[in-house]
Amino acid sequence: MEVILLEKVENLGNIGDQVRVKSGYGRNFLLPQGKATLATPENVAIFEARRAELEAKEAEEMVTAQARADKLENMELSITAKVGVEGKLFGSLGTIDIAEACNAAGVEIQRSEVRLPDGPLKSVGQHEVEIHLQTGLNVTIKVNVVGDDADAELIQELVSDEQEEQADEGADEAPGEPPKEDE
Repeated sequence: MEVILLEKVENLGNIGDQVRVKSGYGRNFLLPQGKATLATPENVAIFEARRAELEAKEAEEMVTAQARADKLENMELSITAKVGVEGKLFGSLGTIDIAEACNAAGVEIQRSEVRLPDGPLKSVGQHEVEIHLQTGLNVTIKVNVVGDDADAELIQELVSDEQEEQADEGADEAPGEPPKEDE
């Protein structure tokens, strides 16, 4: 299937390129998304008339994306979440949570622009997250996941209680003797 690209498509081509693609890719993705049109003689003539308009629109979108990339360049987000004993989150932080945190920090991004190749964030600590703003324009931001203060106190209490119980059990049993069984 021959199509004319109406916008830059990663690993395929730029605006105005006439490319051959598999029929399913063309019918199910490129045509419905408005990224391409069939390469008929009529459509080629129509596209040539609109070429300047489409290129100007693409350049404007690239300038906007670059401005957002500059804002995101050295951004470091801090997200608070409920945490378990070993630093694992109750639940996880996904693309929506990261997009909302960026929006709250003053940079407007969509959920679909957040890339988490290893899946949702499930542990406390610093993670690098890629933001895909435009074809060929990706920015990496740092997301620091921290536990709730109330959770930290609860975790500390649980850990100290466990340590005390283990110390008490060790004191009851004499070294070298098998543990006593309750009858």
